[in-house]
Amino acid sequence: MPMEQRGVDTIPDEERTSGPRDLISILFSANLCLGVIVFGWLPPSFGLGLWPSVTSIVIGTLVGVLVTAPLALISLRTATNLSTSSGAQFGVRGRLVGSVVGLLLSLGYTALTLWIGGDVMVGTLSRLFGLPGGGTSRALMYTVLAGATVVGAVYGYRLLLGLSKVLSIGMGVLLLLGVVAYSGDFTTAAPPDTPYLLGSFWPTWLLAAVAAGLSGPVAFITLLGDYTRYISPRRHSSRTVFRATCCGLLLSLLVPQLFGTYTALAARAGLEYAGPLVDAAPFWYLVPLFLAAAAGSVGNSGLMLYSMGLDLDAILPKATRTKATVVAAAVATAFVFVGSFAWSVQSAMTSFVLLLTAIGTPWAVISLIGYVRCGGEYDPDALQVFNRRAKGGIYWYRAGWNISATVSWALGAAVGLAAVSTTVYEGPLLALTGGVDCSFILSGLVGGVTYTALTWHGARSTADSASGPEPDGSDHSDGSDGDPLAVTSLV
Repeated sequence: MPMEQRGVDTIPDEERTSGPRDLISILFSANLCLGVIVFGWLPPSFGLGLWPSVTSIVIGTLVGVLVTAPLALISLRTATNLSTSSGAQFGVRGRLVGSVVGLLLSLGYTALTLWIGGDVMVGTLSRLFGLPGGGTSRALMYTVLAGATVVGAVYGYRLLLGLSKVLSIGMGVLLLLGVVAYSGDFTTAAPPDTPYLLGSFWPTWLLAAVAAGLSGPVAFITLLGDYTRYISPRRHSSRTVFRATCCGLLLSLLVPQLFGTYTALAARAGLEYAGPLVDAAPFWYLVPLFLAAAAGSVGNSGLMLYSMGLDLDAILPKATRTKATVVAAAVATAFVFVGSFAWSVQSAMTSFVLLLTAIGTPWAVISLIGYVRCGGEYDPDALQVFNRRAKGGIYWYRAGWNISATVSWALGAAVGLAAVSTTVYEGPLLALTGGVDCSFILSGLVGGVTYTALTWHGARSTADSASGPEPDGSDHSDGSDGDPLAVTSLV
């Protein structure tokens, strides 16, 4: 299979041969891994039993999908990744905001996947063959996983898509075996000695809904376009792609996370997940558990690393995607070592997802507002100005930056960070919200309202200047291709 040569440049229509089923497949297989399963452990580790854990995950995921899934339609129209596409709102240089957000999201989730996967692999090998479970074994396993991940990410989208079709079946079977393996120890009660993390039920439940449920879809705010840029709008309508995205996100997140809740309760996993998970596994499930940790981690972190390479390629246009991917892998592996030997998993995960959700949400809201305003019509050539080291175009704004969008994002992110509640950091706005973490709502609301207010008068002229013919040559200004969001303007 040839190595992918495309970076963040525009994908020609003849190369856009993927379809909605491929999108579902790649999302489903990528998330059947311990890096996603572990999020199902968070609610029990916060002191919640079965049904509070399940409801927090399901409701949080549903809300997150409603916010995140429409972003897939942007790259369907622009034929490039979402960070580059955001140049339509932020400017061709201002799109670096999205690249940095995407890089941080992918970096954190890649490190988390390698961390948890490596720990479980060491634990299973320790029980099977007596491998020492100390720092040396863990460091070796992290390095091996990272090396295997680089291979898939460097070869690119086609290899990852092919692997996804195999992993979706294999990982599904391994998880079904896991349901049987842990059934004898399952309980609906929270793990012993795990009181409500925030002192009472509802604040803890809301924290679980954001940290375990909402954070899953939000992790894809810059990733979805990596896949939909290979889907042609000539052959697949926006409505079909939107439905496939919703289906893919819901299945790929709820299945592994609810499995994580199930196994966490069965293993009585309180402040740690990997150790109790391995200890509670019957001997016959150790090999399947090892395979799930290895294959799932490579599949998930491969996609994340692939996205990191694209984002770093967008930040440094002179770098090739391959070089950018290798650099990103090295940084992610360094994060694994720092996290594994310096932080607890629960504190690191909770703080990471809440902080990045607060930063990423206003960017996503602003990008979606721009999509609705322009009716899904973009100038793909103008989006590539920065990559060509050129100037001008309808997305040039002021020296390549749309100040209104950038300021709106910064204000939204600042308010979100000021409303975060974690075990290591609490924002000053918590005194006004009764101690309840409202960072997701406030960051998106402030960013969206500010952007709408600052660009109200220029919205119509911007939309009109960005409008162009439909990909099939027709002009459906009423969104008649089935786009569930497209309208000619918000104003």
